Amino acid sequence: MVNIEARQSELVDYYLEAKCWVEGSPFVQEVESQKRVVSERSITETAFLREYAWVVLNSGFREAVVRKHFDYISLSFCDWESAEEIAENRDVCVRCASSVFGHRGKLQAIAETASLIAKNGFRWLEECLEVDALSTLESLRFIGGVTKWHLAKNIGLDVAKPDRHLVRLASRFGYPDVHVMCRDIHEQCGDLVSVADLILWRFEERASALKSRKQDIRN
Repeated sequence: MVNIEARQSELVDYYLEAKCWVEGSPFVQEVESQKRVVSERSITETAFLREYAWVVLNSGFREAVVRKHFDYISLSFCDWESAEEIAENRDVCVRCASSVFGHRGKLQAIAETASLIAKNGFRWLEECLEVDALSTLESLRFIGGVTKWHLAKNIGLDVAKPDRHLVRLASRFGYPDVHVMCRDIHEQCGDLVSVADLILWRFEERASALKSRKQDIRN
């Protein structure tokens, strides 16, 4: 029991340090946005297409790379305004976006998912999400066992995503997985699981970037 309490105490101290840094950074707006998404617990067709595309494009790529081109990719895909419009112009959408993003398979997957929604209607997708959100998300192209948590979080579910930074952090503090770690933070600090995830991820991403810069300087 002492070890569990000590582990929780160390984690909370680390989390509060991370939270203090994030609250003094531009990323605090992401935290407020995450709170708002969870509280609303509803998503439009446009928002779903945008978040799905964001998660698919980021898988295996650095966020900064995708963020640099995401506005242009969004414009290529009709600003995500209509799955039907994307479906009707899917080849043009993919060809246009591929001028700045070379992974055509991912771009085609986005067009394919838009076509699926256009065919069945967004209400169909909403009903599937209500029944089993995680399985529904994982059934979509380029959404797997890790990215389903990322997309679920982005569309308003209060969950954590087990990416490499948080998996490493959970192991460091003796937790079996990221979900248990973030639930512990929720119970100890009262913050949403998805907010704890975001704060720790941003803090770990910063630490990783600083470490890379130091290595570059040494080399």
